[in-house]
Amino acid sequence: MPMNALPRKPKERRPRRHRPLATALTALAALAVLALPAFPVLSGFGPQPLEAQRPGGVAAAPSLLGEAPPAHYWVYVGAESADLVHRIHLGPEGARVENSFRVGELAAEMEGPHGLVISPDGRYLHLTTGHGVPDGKYWKFELGPDTVVAPGVNLGIFPASIDVTPDGLYTFSANFNLHGDMVPSTISVVYTPSPMEVDRIVTCTMPHGSRFDARGAFHYSTCMMDDQVVEIDVRTHRVSRRFSVALGEEGPLDADDLGAHAGHGDHGDHGVAVAPGAAAAVPAGHDAHDAHGAHGAPAAHGAPAPTAPPRRPVTGPTPDPAEVGYAGLPHVMAPNSCSPTWVQPSADDRTLFVACNKADEILEVDREGWTVLRRFATGRGPYNVEVTPDGRLLLITLKQGGKFQVVDLEAGALVATFDNATTVAHGVVVSPDSRYAFVTSEGVGSEPGQVDVYDLVRMERVATVAVGQQAGGIAFWKMEPLEGTTEQP
Repeated sequence: MPMNALPRKPKERRPRRHRPLATALTALAALAVLALPAFPVLSGFGPQPLEAQRPGGVAAAPSLLGEAPPAHYWVYVGAESADLVHRIHLGPEGARVENSFRVGELAAEMEGPHGLVISPDGRYLHLTTGHGVPDGKYWKFELGPDTVVAPGVNLGIFPASIDVTPDGLYTFSANFNLHGDMVPSTISVVYTPSPMEVDRIVTCTMPHGSRFDARGAFHYSTCMMDDQVVEIDVRTHRVSRRFSVALGEEGPLDADDLGAHAGHGDHGDHGVAVAPGAAAAVPAGHDAHDAHGAHGAPAAHGAPAPTAPPRRPVTGPTPDPAEVGYAGLPHVMAPNSCSPTWVQPSADDRTLFVACNKADEILEVDREGWTVLRRFATGRGPYNVEVTPDGRLLLITLKQGGKFQVVDLEAGALVATFDNATTVAHGVVVSPDSRYAFVTSEGVGSEPGQVDVYDLVRMERVATVAVGQQAGGIAFWKMEPLEGTTEQP
């Protein structure tokens, strides 16, 4: 009989040991978990869970600190460290989170909803996530049901601020490149009906802020590390003008001036974008750098000058320096005196308001004359700015100061300063009737973000709403009259 045919002796089963202590501890732990909901966390004892952070969860009670609003107002707010977007409603009973939904596609990755803007027809939310794999994306949601319309679209590195053209067909997003090298970055152009990135326009180092003029003919952004405001012709996707906001050097710049971090002429032709599918010239800066790349003695007398190796022509959109690498000597950080974080056209489109985060002031720049008209001193760290639709007030968030300020534009004077509900002020939007300002504050660590609502007529805070951590981007959705009224106030 073969060996493998021999019958096997059955294994003896050992009696299971009874462990009374382990069993008792397990039972106690289970009872403790079951008992947790019966014992609410007391105020002041560490971070508290927010119902607002649970998608589809029960909203908190409305907040009303002042006079009841005369209409209904809705805004959408992104919580960057919670991967949540909240819909907030302000009505006669106060302000509350009406709905919350998650953003992104990777459960283990903080993708960070950052920039928010709503289409002119009020149907869609256009949103950027700054993190994720590989870098960040554009997202489109249908408002009301708050559902995603299409898969996310890859953009540049750390897409942040975003705006949409008046016809709703395109968004321009500033690829902030927060964690990358100090090299020029880009503005991503997305075609929104069937979301796809159609162009990237190289502008400057750490572009931030994204705003169109009223006609949608020109787009404006700032360069935090190059002290510039950049104007893009929306029809051609080319940089049309630049303006220096460096202290003592305010004025026009060449359209192809990529700032101090462009470095020795590198990427000198990247100020102009190339349409998809068109041939792009080889950056002259690469060859110029090659002439200095040997870092050795000059060629011997009579010897032929070294020639750069032939380069294959580049096709498609202009290369993104932040993604493909950057040739040149190490860049020296020029001391930026303004560090602009936002640019906002005025209500009549004649001027631009530029937030100098480092200089603690707002510059008003004449669009036609391309000169500085006025300066407004602010508190510490102006970050985002907004102008009321009636053109009367300039609204400013102070990121480092944790405050919100209001300037009377006709008088040119500061009329109000408010302490926000928490620290690290971020975004601001205003209602179409110029009545209410909605201000986001990020908070620190695990504490919730906050949205403060300010009455711009009575100059008082009327509501505060807790949302997910690091509340940042905010967009106004719609305003509706109260029941029983025939027109909006």
